[in-house]
Amino acid sequence: MKKTAPERAWVRLPSGRRLDLLLPSPLDWDDEDLAIGLSRTFRWGGHSTWPVPLSVAQHSLTVLWLRRQGAPMDSVTELRELLHDAEEGLIGYDPISPLKPFLGPNFQVLMERLQQMVFIRYGLPSWTPASKKRHKKADILAAASEAVHVAGWTRQEVAKVLKIKLAPLDEDPLVEVYGGKPWQPWTAEVAAERFLAELRSCLDEKRS
Repeated sequence: MKKTAPERAWVRLPSGRRLDLLLPSPLDWDDEDLAIGLSRTFRWGGHSTWPVPLSVAQHSLTVLWLRRQGAPMDSVTELRELLHDAEEGLIGYDPISPLKPFLGPNFQVLMERLQQMVFIRYGLPSWTPASKKRHKKADILAAASEAVHVAGWTRQEVAKVLKIKLAPLDEDPLVEVYGGKPWQPWTAEVAAERFLAELRSCLDEKRS
């Protein structure tokens, strides 16, 4: 009998490397691939009140700088904050929360496997309950603020529909760092450049 060729389960990245989605390796991508992928993966389903949608790369930097406003962090913790959504950039998809239950357990396993490869590649420890709690506070605060300033939700909807108790921020933590208009989404090129620069900075600090 004629053998059936296996279905393709890899994607070609900008560097030319192949990322095997079912059996990923920490060597399947380079830092530029990750930065580009995150800059072209959009939050809020790509919906935005601005001319440009908000990228996961920019969101990741927002979360990092929110965490930096709190207690001092070591280089490993900073790197883990920056890469908390890295698997979304590798697959190029950030599903909105109401959709996730319909994607099923296999999708969850795939994303967890990719996250594990990210942690291995960059030498990151798993989240502890305490570190996860601190991270989630910053992540949720960023989401609440993005909902109002980017996706067009009202503050009342953030509390009643999204069930977020934290009050959205008025000040954008990235403006002090990069300038520009508060909460304005960056183009993919700018987001990739800034994410990659921060990633390299964190890696250099971790190695020193």
